[in-house]
Amino acid sequence: MESMPNESIDVIVADPPYFLSNNGFSNSGGKFVSVNKGSWDENDGNSKEFYQKFLIQAKRVLKKNGTMWVFGTLHNIYLLGYLLNEDGFKILNNITWRKTNPPPNLSCKVFTHSTETILWVKKNGGKQLFNYARMRKENGNKQMKDVWSTSVTSKSEKRFGKHPTQKPLALIVRILNACTNKDSIVFDPFVGSGTTAVAARKLGIKMIGLDNNPNFINIAKQRVDNYKTEKMGKIE
Repeated sequence: MESMPNESIDVIVADPPYFLSNNGFSNSGGKFVSVNKGSWDENDGNSKEFYQKFLIQAKRVLKKNGTMWVFGTLHNIYLLGYLLNEDGFKILNNITWRKTNPPPNLSCKVFTHSTETILWVKKNGGKQLFNYARMRKENGNKQMKDVWSTSVTSKSEKRFGKHPTQKPLALIVRILNACTNKDSIVFDPFVGSGTTAVAARKLGIKMIGLDNNPNFINIAKQRVDNYKTEKMGKIE
Protein backbone atom coordinates (compact mmCIF):
# COMPACT_ATOMS: atom_id res chain seq x y z
CA MET A 1 0.00 0.00 0.00
CA GLU A 2 2.85 2.37 0.75
CA SER A 3 3.75 2.47 -2.96
CA MET A 4 0.23 3.45 -4.09
CA PRO A 5 -0.54 7.06 -5.09
CA ASN A 6 -2.37 9.40 -2.73
CA GLU A 7 -6.15 9.67 -3.17
CA SER A 8 -6.27 7.12 -6.00
CA ILE A 9 -9.00 4.77 -4.74
CA ASP A 10 -12.79 5.23 -4.66
CA VAL A 11 -13.77 2.23 -2.56
CA ILE A 12 -11.78 -0.02 -0.22
CA VAL A 13 -13.17 -3.42 0.77
CA ALA A 14 -11.05 -4.70 3.66
CA ASP A 15 -11.28 -8.01 5.49
CA PRO A 16 -8.24 -7.69 7.77
CA PRO A 17 -7.01 -10.42 10.12
CA TYR A 18 -9.27 -10.86 13.16
CA PHE A 19 -6.33 -12.31 15.14
CA LEU A 20 -8.33 -15.32 16.36
CA SER A 21 -5.77 -18.10 15.82
CA ASN A 22 -5.13 -19.24 19.39
CA ASN A 23 -4.86 -23.04 19.07
CA GLY A 24 -8.55 -23.48 19.90
CA PHE A 25 -11.16 -25.59 18.09
CA SER A 26 -14.25 -24.96 16.01
CA ASN A 27 -16.80 -26.99 14.05
CA SER A 28 -16.78 -27.72 10.34
CA GLY A 29 -19.13 -30.25 8.82
CA GLY A 30 -19.76 -31.77 12.24
CA LYS A 31 -16.05 -32.29 12.91
CA PHE A 32 -13.65 -30.64 15.35
CA VAL A 33 -11.21 -28.43 13.44
CA SER A 34 -8.51 -26.03 14.54
CA VAL A 35 -9.38 -22.33 14.57
CA ASN A 36 -5.83 -21.54 13.44
CA LYS A 37 -5.96 -19.90 10.03
CA GLY A 38 -2.30 -19.07 9.54
CA SER A 39 0.55 -17.07 11.02
CA TRP A 40 -1.05 -13.90 9.63
CA ASP A 41 -3.99 -14.37 12.05
CA GLU A 42 -1.99 -15.07 15.22
CA ASN A 43 -2.43 -12.52 17.97
CA ASP A 44 1.02 -11.51 19.21
CA GLY A 45 -0.29 -8.47 21.05
CA ASN A 46 0.37 -6.10 18.15
CA SER A 47 -3.11 -6.07 16.59
CA LYS A 48 -3.66 -2.40 17.49
CA GLU A 49 -0.39 -1.41 15.84
CA PHE A 50 -1.28 -3.45 12.74
CA TYR A 51 -4.69 -1.82 12.39
CA GLN A 52 -3.25 1.66 12.95
CA LYS A 53 -0.69 1.19 10.17
CA PHE A 54 -3.38 -0.12 7.85
CA LEU A 55 -5.79 2.74 8.54
CA ILE A 56 -3.09 5.37 7.97
CA GLN A 57 -2.43 3.97 4.52
CA ALA A 58 -6.13 3.45 3.78
CA LYS A 59 -6.88 7.08 4.54
CA ARG A 60 -3.98 8.20 2.38
CA VAL A 61 -4.98 6.24 -0.75
CA LEU A 62 -8.72 6.87 -0.43
CA LYS A 63 -10.13 9.78 -2.42
CA LYS A 64 -11.77 12.68 -0.57
CA ASN A 65 -15.26 11.32 -1.23
CA GLY A 66 -14.25 7.67 -1.17
CA THR A 67 -15.61 5.07 1.25
CA MET A 68 -14.32 1.95 2.95
CA TRP A 69 -15.96 -1.27 4.16
CA VAL A 70 -14.22 -3.09 7.02
CA PHE A 71 -15.17 -6.59 8.21
CA GLY A 72 -14.89 -7.76 11.80
CA THR A 73 -16.42 -9.65 14.71
CA LEU A 74 -16.82 -8.93 18.41
CA HIS A 75 -13.15 -9.90 18.78
CA ASN A 76 -11.82 -6.91 16.85
CA ILE A 77 -14.61 -4.63 15.60
CA TYR A 78 -14.74 -2.43 18.70
CA LEU A 79 -11.03 -1.73 18.47
CA LEU A 80 -11.39 -0.99 14.75
CA GLY A 81 -14.37 1.29 15.38
CA TYR A 82 -12.42 3.24 17.99
CA LEU A 83 -9.37 3.59 15.75
CA LEU A 84 -11.47 4.65 12.76
CA ASN A 85 -12.93 7.53 14.76
CA GLU A 86 -9.49 8.45 16.08
CA ASP A 87 -7.97 8.41 12.59
CA GLY A 88 -10.39 10.78 10.87
CA PHE A 89 -13.11 8.47 9.59
CA LYS A 90 -16.87 8.73 10.09
CA ILE A 91 -18.93 5.55 10.42
CA LEU A 92 -21.88 5.66 8.02
CA ASN A 93 -23.42 2.27 8.77
CA ASN A 94 -22.89 -0.72 11.00
CA ILE A 95 -23.96 -3.60 8.74
CA THR A 96 -24.78 -6.88 10.46
CA TRP A 97 -24.12 -9.89 8.27
CA ARG A 98 -26.36 -12.70 9.56
CA LYS A 99 -25.31 -16.22 8.64
CA THR A 100 -28.33 -18.44 8.09
CA ASN A 101 -26.37 -21.66 8.68
CA PRO A 102 -23.56 -20.89 11.15
CA PRO A 103 -21.50 -23.71 12.67
CA PRO A 104 -22.65 -24.66 16.18
CA ASN A 105 -20.82 -23.48 19.26
CA LEU A 106 -18.88 -26.44 20.67
CA SER A 107 -18.36 -25.08 24.18
CA CYS A 108 -22.10 -24.80 24.88
CA LYS A 109 -21.18 -21.96 27.27
CA VAL A 110 -22.26 -19.00 25.09
CA PHE A 111 -24.70 -18.28 22.28
CA THR A 112 -23.81 -19.49 18.80
CA HIS A 113 -21.79 -16.89 16.88
CA SER A 114 -23.92 -16.26 13.81
CA THR A 115 -23.06 -12.71 12.74
CA GLU A 116 -20.20 -10.54 11.58
CA THR A 117 -20.05 -6.76 11.37
CA ILE A 118 -19.19 -4.63 8.35
CA LEU A 119 -18.43 -0.97 9.05
CA TRP A 120 -19.08 1.39 6.13
CA VAL A 121 -17.02 4.54 6.64
CA LYS A 122 -15.93 7.71 4.87
CA LYS A 123 -13.34 10.37 5.52
CA ASN A 124 -14.46 13.21 7.77
CA GLY A 125 -15.82 15.93 5.50
CA GLY A 126 -16.26 13.60 2.54
CA LYS A 127 -19.48 12.99 0.63
CA GLN A 128 -20.15 9.33 -0.03
CA LEU A 129 -21.58 7.83 -3.20
CA PHE A 130 -24.68 5.80 -2.28
CA ASN A 131 -26.83 4.19 -4.94
CA TYR A 132 -30.01 4.54 -2.93
CA ALA A 133 -32.42 3.82 -5.79
CA ARG A 134 -30.55 0.66 -6.78
CA MET A 135 -30.58 -0.65 -3.23
CA ARG A 136 -34.26 0.17 -2.81
CA LYS A 137 -35.13 -1.63 -6.04
CA GLU A 138 -33.08 -4.66 -4.99
CA ASN A 139 -35.08 -4.72 -1.75
CA GLY A 140 -38.53 -4.86 -3.35
CA ASN A 141 -38.90 -1.06 -3.55
CA LYS A 142 -38.41 -0.65 0.20
CA GLN A 143 -35.52 1.03 2.00
CA MET A 144 -32.78 -1.52 2.56
CA LYS A 145 -31.97 -2.18 6.22
CA ASP A 146 -28.57 -2.73 7.79
CA VAL A 147 -29.05 -6.46 8.47
CA TRP A 148 -28.10 -8.68 5.52
CA SER A 149 -28.60 -12.45 5.51
CA THR A 150 -26.79 -15.13 3.53
CA SER A 151 -25.56 -18.65 4.07
CA VAL A 152 -21.88 -19.15 4.78
CA THR A 153 -19.64 -19.37 1.70
CA SER A 154 -20.73 -22.28 -0.48
CA LYS A 155 -18.50 -25.12 -1.66
CA SER A 156 -18.98 -24.01 -5.28
CA GLU A 157 -17.23 -20.71 -4.48
CA LYS A 158 -14.27 -22.70 -3.16
CA ARG A 159 -13.83 -24.99 -6.17
CA PHE A 160 -10.33 -23.66 -6.93
CA GLY A 161 -9.19 -23.84 -3.31
CA LYS A 162 -10.17 -22.81 0.18
CA HIS A 163 -9.50 -19.65 2.11
CA PRO A 164 -10.29 -19.78 5.85
CA THR A 165 -12.07 -16.42 5.96
CA GLN A 166 -13.65 -16.31 2.49
CA LYS A 167 -16.81 -14.21 2.24
CA PRO A 168 -19.86 -15.03 0.07
CA LEU A 169 -19.80 -13.45 -3.38
CA ALA A 170 -23.36 -12.13 -2.97
CA LEU A 171 -22.25 -10.08 0.02
CA ILE A 172 -19.43 -8.34 -1.85
CA VAL A 173 -21.57 -7.77 -4.94
CA ARG A 174 -24.12 -5.96 -2.78
CA ILE A 175 -21.40 -3.81 -1.24
CA LEU A 176 -20.07 -2.75 -4.64
CA ASN A 177 -23.56 -2.19 -6.04
CA ALA A 178 -24.24 0.16 -3.15
CA CYS A 179 -21.32 2.55 -3.60
CA THR A 180 -19.67 2.32 -7.04
CA ASN A 181 -20.26 3.46 -10.59
CA LYS A 182 -18.65 2.55 -13.92
CA ASP A 183 -15.68 4.85 -13.23
CA SER A 184 -14.93 3.61 -9.72
CA ILE A 185 -11.63 2.01 -8.73
CA VAL A 186 -11.95 -0.60 -5.98
CA PHE A 187 -9.10 -1.75 -3.77
CA ASP A 188 -8.91 -4.89 -1.61
CA PRO A 189 -5.72 -4.89 0.53
CA PHE A 190 -6.37 -8.44 1.83
CA VAL A 191 -7.63 -10.00 -1.39
CA GLY A 192 -7.36 -13.62 -0.25
CA SER A 193 -9.24 -15.92 -2.61
CA GLY A 194 -10.35 -12.99 -4.75
CA THR A 195 -14.05 -12.55 -3.97
CA THR A 196 -13.83 -8.77 -4.35
CA ALA A 197 -12.00 -9.22 -7.67
CA VAL A 198 -14.69 -11.61 -8.95
CA ALA A 199 -17.47 -9.24 -7.85
CA ALA A 200 -15.79 -6.28 -9.56
CA ARG A 201 -15.27 -8.27 -12.74
CA LYS A 202 -18.92 -9.29 -12.81
CA LEU A 203 -19.96 -5.66 -12.42
CA GLY A 204 -17.42 -4.30 -14.92
CA ILE A 205 -15.53 -2.25 -12.31
CA LYS A 206 -11.77 -1.69 -12.13
CA MET A 207 -10.18 -3.36 -9.13
CA ILE A 208 -6.76 -3.66 -7.44
CA GLY A 209 -5.99 -6.47 -5.03
CA LEU A 210 -3.02 -7.27 -2.78
CA ASP A 211 -2.06 -10.32 -0.77
CA ASN A 212 1.22 -11.70 0.59
CA ASN A 213 0.25 -15.35 0.09
CA PRO A 214 1.01 -16.71 -3.43
CA ASN A 215 -1.33 -19.67 -2.93
CA PHE A 216 -4.29 -17.37 -2.31
CA ILE A 217 -3.30 -15.18 -5.26
CA ASN A 218 -3.34 -18.27 -7.46
CA ILE A 219 -6.86 -19.13 -6.28
CA ALA A 220 -7.97 -15.56 -6.94
CA LYS A 221 -6.54 -15.60 -10.47
CA GLN A 222 -8.38 -18.82 -11.32
CA ARG A 223 -11.64 -17.44 -9.99
CA VAL A 224 -11.29 -14.21 -11.95
CA ASP A 225 -10.42 -16.13 -15.13
CA ASN A 226 -13.61 -18.13 -14.64
CA TYR A 227 -15.82 -15.35 -13.28
CA LYS A 228 -18.60 -16.01 -15.81
CA THR A 229 -19.23 -19.44 -14.30
CA GLU A 230 -19.03 -18.28 -10.69
CA LYS A 231 -22.37 -19.00 -9.01
CA MET A 232 -23.76 -16.49 -6.55
CA GLY A 233 -25.93 -17.40 -3.60
CA LYS A 234 -29.02 -15.66 -2.29
CA ILE A 235 -28.85 -12.57 -0.12
CA GLU A 236 -31.69 -10.91 1.76
